[in-house]
Amino acid sequence: MTGHAHIATAGVHLAQARAAVVLLHGRGASADGILLLADALSQHDVAYVAPQAPRGSWYPLSFLAPLSQNEPYLSQSLANVGSIVDSLVAQRFEAGRIVLMGFSQGGCLALEFAARNPRNYGAVIGLSAGLIGPDGLVRQDRGSLAGTRVLLGCSDIDAHIPLARVHESARVLAGLGADVDARIYPGMDHTINKDEVALTRALIARLGTPTDVGAQQSRAAS
Repeated sequence: MTGHAHIATAGVHLAQARAAVVLLHGRGASADGILLLADALSQHDVAYVAPQAPRGSWYPLSFLAPLSQNEPYLSQSLANVGSIVDSLVAQRFEAGRIVLMGFSQGGCLALEFAARNPRNYGAVIGLSAGLIGPDGLVRQDRGSLAGTRVLLGCSDIDAHIPLARVHESARVLAGLGADVDARIYPGMDHTINKDEVALTRALIARLGTPTDVGAQQSRAAS
C-alpha cells in the first residue's frame, strides 16, 4: 500500500469493507500487536490497516519535546500516515469511512495528523494521547474537521500524558470543528480499558453499511 517496511492487516478485504481503520501502535510496540484490537472491536465487515514504525518508534523523544528535536522522524511518520489515507481514498474510501486510531505514541500521531490534515473523517481516536509539541506552542492548523467524532481517553494520572494536554488537545480539535468526547478515567494505568473499546466500537458501527459501499462504488463506476 505504501513504502512501509511492514503493514499488517486484519478484517475483511478493502473491496468488501464498509469502513477502514488505520491503527497506530505505541512506542516499542508493533503493528501486529495493535491489530489484536480488531478482535475486541468485533466489527467483522471492517478492514484494519496497521503500519509498523521504524525500530518501533514514530519519533525518538517525548511528544512534548520541541518539534525540531523529533525531526525528521515526525514529518516522515505523518507522511506515512498520509500515504495510507491517500491510498484508501484512491480505492474509493472517502474520508468519512476512514477511522484514524492510535494508542500512546501512535495516538499522538493520529491526533496530530488529523489536526494538520483536517477533513470529515469517520472518526479520530486517541487513547492515552495528546497533540504533539511543547507547552505554549502556537499551532498553525487550518481547515475543518467538519463534525468528525473525536474520542480522547486517558487517565488523570498518566505518567506519559499530562491531563492538561488532553484538555488542550480537546480544545484545539473542537476549534477545528470536531465533535470531541474526552473521557478521563481516575487512577487508570497507561492502557486501554473496556469503556474505550466499547466507545470505539460504537463509533465504527455507525459508519457506512455494505449496501452503502456497493451503491457508492456503482455511482463511481457510472
